[in-house]
Amino acid sequence: MDAVRLIRATRESLRSGGTERELMAEAWQIQALTEAIGSYVALHGAPELRTPGFSVCEAGGRACGATGPPGVASGPLRAALLTDVREPAGTLRELRELLSELGMALVSVACTAESETEYWQCIEAVDAADESKDRVGVLLRAVEARQREGT
Repeated sequence: MDAVRLIRATRESLRSGGTERELMAEAWQIQALTEAIGSYVALHGAPELRTPGFSVCEAGGRACGATGPPGVASGPLRAALLTDVREPAGTLRELRELLSELGMALVSVACTAESETEYWQCIEAVDAADESKDRVGVLLRAVEARQREGT
C-alpha cells in the first residue's frame, strides 16, 4: 500500500480518539510507520538520501521502544503494509503533519492524565514524536533539494 494511504488511514484512527492506552497504541503505530517510511526512502532513494532516511528510521524505531508495544489491541501493524512511497516529498509532508497531530493529542492526554505514570508515558511519547518530526523535516529538505537540482 502506498505510504500516503497508510498515513491517511492512521490519521483517521488517531482522530477517532479513545483512551490513553488506545492513543499510546496509535503512537506506536505512527512511529512504526515513520520507521518504515524512513527505511524505504533510504533503501530506494538516491544515495544522498540514505543517511537522513536511516536517521528517520532510527528515530521511529527508538520511539517504538519508548512507547512500548501497545497495551491494547491496535490491530495489524499498518507499517507492514507499506509497499511504495510514490511521491517522497508529499509523503514526508503528510508524515510530518501526522507526527504534529500525534504530539498535540499526547499533550492533551498528558494534561488530563490520572496518574504520574500515564503523564510521563505521554511526555516521553511527545518527545519521541518531536524527534521523529525533526528528522522527517531534515529528510524532507534533502528530498526537496534533490528535486530542485532536477535529479
